[in-house]
Amino acid sequence: MSAAGAGPLRRLVVLRHAKSAWPEGVPDHERPLGPRGRRDAPAAGRALAEADLLPDLALCSTALRARQTWDLAAAQWGTPPPVRFEPGLYAAAAQDLLRAARATPPQVRTLLLIGHNPGLEDLVLTLAGDGVDDTLERLRVKFPTSAIAVLTWYGRDWAALAPGAALLTSLTVPRGAKR
Repeated sequence: MSAAGAGPLRRLVVLRHAKSAWPEGVPDHERPLGPRGRRDAPAAGRALAEADLLPDLALCSTALRARQTWDLAAAQWGTPPPVRFEPGLYAAAAQDLLRAARATPPQVRTLLLIGHNPGLEDLVLTLAGDGVDDTLERLRVKFPTSAIAVLTWYGRDWAALAPGAALLTSLTVPRGAKR
């Protein structure tokens, strides 16, 4: 069967939260973005817009640093898409993240997933059967804060997303300018 016959092109955009601060006495879930994170998150939003990767739906961890990353990135777009803040995405393993992606409604063509390492990196490596240029090699070295990995695949619905079925088409690390 041809790729086009398998269903529409779908894109899973994976965004690791921007750089967080480590304030003393603050529980991990409540750690805010640090100064670099507050610069990089809007840069990630601009990078997504410039690459025509605005999602139809966003799934975001409930951790403060992930929510702040979403807020600052989405503020760069005219009309942000719907977002669901999912407690299960906090400190989630790859299989939990895959389960969340598979539950996405079929009308969603581009899904944005905002969360944490090592789960996000493991998810991308699990799903990517191949990569464009050196994307897989770079990802295996490091998936830093604010990194954006884009996986594409053809499928009738998200429930069919399987390990090795996607192509890692890009890996970028947007950085905001220091003031």
